[in-house]
Amino acid sequence: MAASSKALIPETLTRNEDWTIVLPRRGKQRRNSPRIITPKEQQKPWCPSEIESDPHRESMLCQRMLNCIKKMESSQFYQNFVDQIQTPELNMQMVIYGIGSIDLYEPPRLQLSLAILMKRKFSWVGDIEVFDPILSATEARVLEALGCSVLSVNEQGRRCAMKPTLFFMPHCEAELYNNLLQANWGAMLKHMVVFGNSFEMYHQHVTEFKSSTIVNTAKHVLAVRRFSNEFGIDVISDDYFAAFHDSGWHFFNPDLGIELQLI
Repeated sequence: MAASSKALIPETLTRNEDWTIVLPRRGKQRRNSPRIITPKEQQKPWCPSEIESDPHRESMLCQRMLNCIKKMESSQFYQNFVDQIQTPELNMQMVIYGIGSIDLYEPPRLQLSLAILMKRKFSWVGDIEVFDPILSATEARVLEALGCSVLSVNEQGRRCAMKPTLFFMPHCEAELYNNLLQANWGAMLKHMVVFGNSFEMYHQHVTEFKSSTIVNTAKHVLAVRRFSNEFGIDVISDDYFAAFHDSGWHFFNPDLGIELQLI
C-alpha cells in the first residue's frame, strides 16, 4: 500500500509480515536510554465519561456519519486519494488513534469516513480498532454500528505491531507518534505503516524555531526520518483542509544490522 504519486510499498514490508504542530505536555525527561514499557503500563482500563448512550443522539450521529461518508466517497479528494494507493501483497489491520469527537467536529467525521471507505474498497484492510479517551458512549455505539471496534484500554499509542498494521493517526499529538515508534523501535517498524502528520514538519519546526519541547518529547519521530519514506497527500479542496492538511504516509525500512540511534 502506498501514497503520493504512485509510491510503492517497501519490499521489506511485503515480505514481512494542524500542520499546526501540536506540542505535547512537558514532563520529566530521562537522559539515558528509553525505559522498556511493560504491558501493564501500556494498557490503562478506559470507559466513556457518560454512563449510557443517548438513543436520540446516537440516531442523529449515525445519520450525520452516513451523510459524511457519502460526501467523502463522491469527492475529488477521495478519488485522488484512492488513485495514490497500490494494493499490497498482505492484509493489514487498521488501528485508529486520536480520532477526536465525531459528534462535535466535522474533521474527525471526515477522517473516520476516509478510514471506513478504505476498508470497504480494499480487501487488504482488515478489522478497524478505534480509540480516543474523549469518546462518549454515544460515539462508541455509533463507531460499533459502523463496523469498528472501540478499545476498552488506553494503549497510549504503544501498540506493538506483531503483525502488519496500518496506524491511521491524522493530526495526533507528536507524543502519540513518539510512543508508537518507541514501542516498535527496531525490527517491528517493518510491520507497520503510519498515516498521519508530516514528520518532516516536526523537523522543520525544530530547525526553524529551536523547539526543545519537540526535541525532548518526540525523539523517535525526529530520528525515524533517517530510515523512513514519507509521501504527502494532496488536499485539493477547502472542505478537507482542516481534516487532512500536511498529512501523509510513512513507511519504515530500518537497517537491522546496526543499532537504531536517537538524535
